[in-house]
Amino acid sequence: MASHPSGTSESSHSAAIPAVDIDAAYAAELDFLYGRLNYERVPERARSLGDFRLERMRELLARIGDPQFAIPCIHITGSKGKGSVATMVARVLEDAGLRIGLFTSPHLIDYAERFTINGALPQPKILLPLMLQLRDIAAQMDAHSPQGGPTFFELTTALGWLLFLQQQVDYVVLEVGLGGRLDSTNICAPLVTAITSISFDHTRLLGETLEKIASEKAGIIKSHVPVVSGAIDPSARQAVAIRAEEKGAPLRQLGEQFEVTAIKQRENTETLLPFPLLSVTGSTGTWDDIEVGMPGNHQATNASLALAILVELRKAGLRVSDAAIRSGLSRAQISCRIEVLSTKPLYIVDAAHNVASLRALIDTLKEVGAENRRVVFAVSRDKDAEQMLQTLDSFATEIILTQYVKNPRSVPVPELEEMARRTLTCQWSANSNPLAAVSEAIQRSSPTDLVVGTGSLFLAAELKESFLAASN
Repeated sequence: MASHPSGTSESSHSAAIPAVDIDAAYAAELDFLYGRLNYERVPERARSLGDFRLERMRELLARIGDPQFAIPCIHITGSKGKGSVATMVARVLEDAGLRIGLFTSPHLIDYAERFTINGALPQPKILLPLMLQLRDIAAQMDAHSPQGGPTFFELTTALGWLLFLQQQVDYVVLEVGLGGRLDSTNICAPLVTAITSISFDHTRLLGETLEKIASEKAGIIKSHVPVVSGAIDPSARQAVAIRAEEKGAPLRQLGEQFEVTAIKQRENTETLLPFPLLSVTGSTGTWDDIEVGMPGNHQATNASLALAILVELRKAGLRVSDAAIRSGLSRAQISCRIEVLSTKPLYIVDAAHNVASLRALIDTLKEVGAENRRVVFAVSRDKDAEQMLQTLDSFATEIILTQYVKNPRSVPVPELEEMARRTLTCQWSANSNPLAAVSEAIQRSSPTDLVVGTGSLFLAAELKESFLAASN
């Protein structure tokens, strides 16, 4: 069980806030956080790798007592799949009877989604004293630190560590924000590190080749700490292997030390979405017919990586039964990953944000056998929007171009229309209001059709939030 180092106990701020004022004070602290430099809202062309410096994060963590070294963690990065793998690992460890903090980003609707404890969101009254403590430290660093003041994500990462320490979690499952080597999560004491996949994403920051991207992500590998890798491309694999060898880190590479030997499918009778049953062998031991709670064959790969992580945790002394592994993997779900919002027509939102994740989505949705497939599409400026449209072209009956509204990184609809004229052969239209675009798609669909909102996590989140609000 984690203990409290000096300086990390609950802040005295909490006693000074009447209960009736907590919501207002919490909203004010959120405004303060959102007012910090926030790379989640800054176009990638306005950033460079030099903007990311661990020295500032080290100072911030030192000022709060270095809570990250008091709690062992599992550190996970990857171009896609890292959120799914992190969630799978967390669910299994919870089913093993442990108290687990899960740190993920970005949030969809509620900021508190970023740090859950055994699946539950922390309440404002729990977060607020810690946020006030961090505001004071941010002010000190703004005024006096040669590193400058902390960013939104640095403060958010620090808040997660303070929360998890205060709430006495046993372990933290820690998802990287971007890249790995220079990410603010990369100051920690992991039992296992993992790289889920390597594909072209954030190329302006991480590099134009898979080898360079892999090298940045492999920056989370620590000395003599086991690393699990799902990299497929040979050059990416080699980059991971080189870093692992440099660090003396035992490497468990998918396709080498362990492999998926079979994937069967369980079909949801209402949606016809395929859910994988997988078999795995190798360094993991032999496992047959593991049920995965998320649809799509790509989730079988993610589940195999989660399994490899869990086997390494067993070697480190964690008591995780076979039953906990099977139950955790079968119940693990993650919002906005092929998430069904309604049926007849089947309405799905998905956070696919690059070509590789779009291909995985399409492979899964083809199994549904819908008569018509209408795709509502928006994308962030730092993505290869034109290639993503090309990927959708042969799948979609119709594409409705739109843009999300709560984050300034969305490609404006007029720019998407220019790309569509060059790229698309399927029917397409445009509507700059994403909610109206979905309504339009549903109205034109029969009960046997498919409507999917995809291209960005930010679009998927806005569509889901609107759907939930309408349902209530």
